[in-house]
Amino acid sequence: MSTEHIDLRPVTTSTGQHRFQGLLHRFGLQIGVVGVALVVWLIFLIGAPDVFTAYPIYGAFMSTTPFFAIMAIPMTMVIIAGEIDLSFGSIMAFGMTAFDVVLVSTNSLALAFIACLLAGLFAGWLNGIIVVKGKVPSLVATIGTQFFWRGVVLVVTAGNGIGLTVAKGTIFYDGVVGRIGGVLPAQMVWTILIGIAMWFLLNRHKFGAHVYLVGDNVESARLMGVNVERTKILVFTIFGLVAAFAGYVVSVEVLYFWPTLGEGYMLNTLASVFLGGTSVFGGSGTIFGTFVASFVIGAINAGIVAIGWTGFWTNVIYGLIVVISVVLQAVLSRKLAKSRSR
Repeated sequence: MSTEHIDLRPVTTSTGQHRFQGLLHRFGLQIGVVGVALVVWLIFLIGAPDVFTAYPIYGAFMSTTPFFAIMAIPMTMVIIAGEIDLSFGSIMAFGMTAFDVVLVSTNSLALAFIACLLAGLFAGWLNGIIVVKGKVPSLVATIGTQFFWRGVVLVVTAGNGIGLTVAKGTIFYDGVVGRIGGVLPAQMVWTILIGIAMWFLLNRHKFGAHVYLVGDNVESARLMGVNVERTKILVFTIFGLVAAFAGYVVSVEVLYFWPTLGEGYMLNTLASVFLGGTSVFGGSGTIFGTFVASFVIGAINAGIVAIGWTGFWTNVIYGLIVVISVVLQAVLSRKLAKSRSR
């Protein structure tokens, strides 16, 4: 009996260690970003307890963070696929330009909303076509389309904005940015729903498996029968659609569309993706990590001001987050490559 007990203990311990290591390997990114979120929250809580123990600051986070979190979530999928899209700010404005043109022509909010989404869908699809069929690096292609779509917006609008008070009191306002129960911003609900949809695509659908394979190794993906071109085009198309929707959310929240819509969201969006653990080299990343990281990024500006620093520190910290995240991913990727080659 005693001998059996002694013999069994190392096996049990070893099994437990393997399970722990397996969980750590599988959920390491998520655990890491949640840890970062808790540390940031504790710092702000200690520095400004009156602010961070009251609901208004969290209500503000849930109102404004979705403006870029909605885009950061599908951007995660683009970067996992080994690409990047820097035109999303202009696509936000392009979608709203289509919305306004159709609204003025038809006086129908429903048709205008559909036109907004279709415009984003088309712009994203075009990005994918240029990158995949034209063999243009996505960084270069989307910088080009960023200027192109912004130019289209300025030409069509003549640089003038338009009020959206016509949407007030309709489902196109209450259902998108209204306050559920007078407390919960509807845009927060949309962020969660988009996050769930993207998570399902990446983790419970073969399309997600194809995205990971393409981002990890294009040639291996082709040998496994993955349609690489179609996968990449779909990734860009989905992102364009969601970017246009995000443009509508931002505009209808303030009941006004500015032709400069989308400017200033790039740093927050990219910082959320990279802080969330998505590799800049493609092939790995999580929707959950990006979701949590978005709210860390969203809290930084308000938190800095609340604890007594000037708002000028915000971009410094955002930039550090992006640089440190990318450097850590590069180091980890090299270590992983070495371990695989042994």
